[in-house]
Amino acid sequence: MKQKITVLGCGRWGSFIAWYLATKKGKEVWSWGPEEDYSYKVLKETGKNEYVTLDKSIVLTSDLSAAVSRAEIVIISISSQGLRGFIERIKEAAGVSDKIFVLCMKGIEVETGDRLSEILIGAGIDPQKIAVWVGPGHIQDFTAGIPNCMVIDSHNTGLKMALADDFKSDLIRFYYGNDIIGTEIGAAAKNVMGIAAGVLDGGGVSTLKGPLMSRGAREVARLIKALGGNELSAYGLAHLGDYETTLFSRHSHNRMYGEMLVKGQKFEKLAEGVMTAAAMKKLGEQKGVELPITDAVYDVCFSDQPQTGEEWKKLCMSRISQLFSRDTKFEF
Repeated sequence: MKQKITVLGCGRWGSFIAWYLATKKGKEVWSWGPEEDYSYKVLKETGKNEYVTLDKSIVLTSDLSAAVSRAEIVIISISSQGLRGFIERIKEAAGVSDKIFVLCMKGIEVETGDRLSEILIGAGIDPQKIAVWVGPGHIQDFTAGIPNCMVIDSHNTGLKMALADDFKSDLIRFYYGNDIIGTEIGAAAKNVMGIAAGVLDGGGVSTLKGPLMSRGAREVARLIKALGGNELSAYGLAHLGDYETTLFSRHSHNRMYGEMLVKGQKFEKLAEGVMTAAAMKKLGEQKGVELPITDAVYDVCFSDQPQTGEEWKKLCMSRISQLFSRDTKFEF
């Protein structure tokens, strides 16, 4: 009997996951989206979006109760800042005590500084039934047959091993995560570094992306350690291993957001790194951890923009220059 999986959220990652699990793994997949949502409407009307064509076996629905009730595994792929309210909606719509929840999303809640798994735990979901699925890869590459490696992590060792072994294919090689704190913080923080990379690209100093990778990973490692995780997680697939797709790829929303921002242009798609920068800045202040790159990204994202594009570019680049005026330190 085929395993029943429901994917909540039918944006780019949600639609890809539904496609992947149905076509590559032969799962019985339902894909849910709110009826008024643009992504859902496009899939409903055309059966495809700019990323994937949904397999005919996938059931597309806007009925949240039905979608959750029938599933053994519920995969959530929505904007991270909306997760707290969304899990309450899920609980109201259907019983969840017997469900496994997999978070295929990256972020830190700004208001509380909570990791996404902590939000589910706070909502009464059993920690032993929660996993996170993160790591490098762009949908455009996956659907073109270009493979990559990803990570599944959980407090429950048996669960993460079972999911990774079950979901692996010739398209995605999974690793078992060692540290859910580091995995979640690292996955969220790489989007902040992606914005920084875009600012460097837009400012014409792309060669600084080498130092950004080195010092960015070190910065995130300090935060992970302060939060009780293993600082080595910053150098794994969830963070440093995801830098190529986030700091260099033309498909990276966060990198493109940073590039367009420094040029005074507006990026219309979701860049999770913006709110993650705000959440990380708050966590750094609470834990007494220096996060100079994160602080610079926060300043650029939340500063008032001057009238002219050239003035704005100078302001952004002056914030980068301030990083060079910091006291000299030992590298490690």
